[in-house]
Amino acid sequence: MRDDKLFPNLATLKSILSLNKYLWKYKFRLLLGVVFIVISNLFSVLPAKVTSTTIDFVAQNISNYKSIKGTASEENWLNNFSLKFLGFLALIVAFTLLRGVFMFFMRQTIIVMSRLIEYDMKKEIFDKLLNLPVKFYKQNNTGDLMARMSEDVSQVRMYIGPAIMYAVNLVVMFIVVVYAMLKVDVTLTLYVLTPLPILSYAVYKISSVINRQSAAIQKKIAELSTFSQETFSGIRIIQAYAKEENTFKKMQGLANDYRQLALKQVKTDSLFQPSITFLIGLSTIFTIYIGGIQAIEGKISTGNIAEFVIYVNMLTWPVTSLGWVSSLIQKASASQDRILFLMNQENENNTENTKAFKFNSSIEFKNVSLYFPYSNIYALKNISFKIDKGESVGILGKTGSGKSSIIALLNRFYDPTEGEIFIDNINIKDIDIESLRKNMGIVPQDVFLFSDSIKNNIGFSAKGYNAPMEEIKKAATFASISQNIKELPMAYDTVIGERGVTLSGGQKQRISIARAYLSNPEIFIMDDSLSAVDTHTEDEILKNLGDFQKDRTSIIVGHRISSMKNVDKIIVLENGLVLEHGTPLELVEKKGYFYELTRIQTDENV
Repeated sequence: MRDDKLFPNLATLKSILSLNKYLWKYKFRLLLGVVFIVISNLFSVLPAKVTSTTIDFVAQNISNYKSIKGTASEENWLNNFSLKFLGFLALIVAFTLLRGVFMFFMRQTIIVMSRLIEYDMKKEIFDKLLNLPVKFYKQNNTGDLMARMSEDVSQVRMYIGPAIMYAVNLVVMFIVVVYAMLKVDVTLTLYVLTPLPILSYAVYKISSVINRQSAAIQKKIAELSTFSQETFSGIRIIQAYAKEENTFKKMQGLANDYRQLALKQVKTDSLFQPSITFLIGLSTIFTIYIGGIQAIEGKISTGNIAEFVIYVNMLTWPVTSLGWVSSLIQKASASQDRILFLMNQENENNTENTKAFKFNSSIEFKNVSLYFPYSNIYALKNISFKIDKGESVGILGKTGSGKSSIIALLNRFYDPTEGEIFIDNINIKDIDIESLRKNMGIVPQDVFLFSDSIKNNIGFSAKGYNAPMEEIKKAATFASISQNIKELPMAYDTVIGERGVTLSGGQKQRISIARAYLSNPEIFIMDDSLSAVDTHTEDEILKNLGDFQKDRTSIIVGHRISSMKNVDKIIVLENGLVLEHGTPLELVEKKGYFYELTRIQTDENV
């Protein structure tokens, strides 16, 4: 027999307990909230006591009034009766108002605490996502990760706030009310409470079902988020191929799956309400019937029956909320499992050495291989080469030859499967990642621009948050994009849309080049980042790069000979192996791959 059948709530308990660190952080708010819950419940019981006394007072004085009706003392009696009766009503109103005040304080402590914890969780998750390795993002969808930080955190907050508040309120109210009931009559109290064990068993059985349904719903929400995100990111492709209808049908299918799962959970949740209403109704019937018999026998008063009915009604919402609270806990457990999966992922492999690093002498690859187990591909196989400071090196090769993999290893997006990489004769694994990357300015193959102004996109790489405008303009001039920017409606303040959707491919590449230039790196890397620019613009950028790279090291990755015209040496890759290695002149004299590529591309340009 499966363990989750025997103990359906053990997994839930484990996930929920992991949230205790947040409750401990805000323990004073939580404790103060519990105090307010206790006080508000004490004030909720007192009106029932006063009501019982009032009813008995009225019943007793009705018979007294009959004996003095029509006499000279009738008016004084009525005045005294009215004053006392109004006094009882004033007490009920006062106690009710005080209960409301402390309920307000209760929510201001516990619900506000849950919002603070929600803020903390989102910060932690976002910080975690910033420090996860690239391979994690290759194996997980963006939409799913967004759902964990939004939908899942919201579900957890519902447990930390409303679920805890109502659960504590239920326990406190149950204790206070049952104590008050026992003080009136033990036998009647036992009859009234008889349905509660049945209710507890029903909650226990249905909770395990809700837990499984909640996990399935959260998974489906993640699928919906992923599909929506991919659809909006690729909307131009969808429209270009006239696939709007197909995309809509797929979205409709996912939405229908979600609807079916949600309706199943609603059906399960709906079992609670009629069950609880029926059981509470039984308690009310027992109160009136058994209480009536005891009142006839003189064991309790008429006011006590009314008092018990009020107590039963007071227990109605807390006990009714038991199903809702149970559902919230199950949903929070399913969501917290998803969050814990994320938080338990290993961060980028970094050294404990946080000493600032500055590139001074050389970069060396020694018998380096890179293997991707999830795709069963060797991106690089036993490659070795050395780049001295101040050199300009071109890395040339066909698509899939391993060019970008070298850059990824240098940036420590991955670590070598075999072999070692040394920078300044220090193993790259022993250099602090942040310090290492601050020495590099990379123009990636897949250009990414933020939905922000051109100014902020270029200034993103600056040491501080606010790069001087003159530095941004200088970087734009370096990347031969300044004239294009001036022609835009708001120049550098032009917002370029998501991923730079309003710009051409060449403009996006040049803004990315300007961004890398602005970081003033020791190692300047261009990963096939001139593919979308025309020959004239390419010549301008390469000329500017020649002036910029003095006393710096530059690495230019590409598949066009024209982008390699000013490099000191070239590394030619094929299928992850170093096919040729040397100066452009040496490689031409060898009459190998580089020579043939030079001849072909030269003939094409004639």
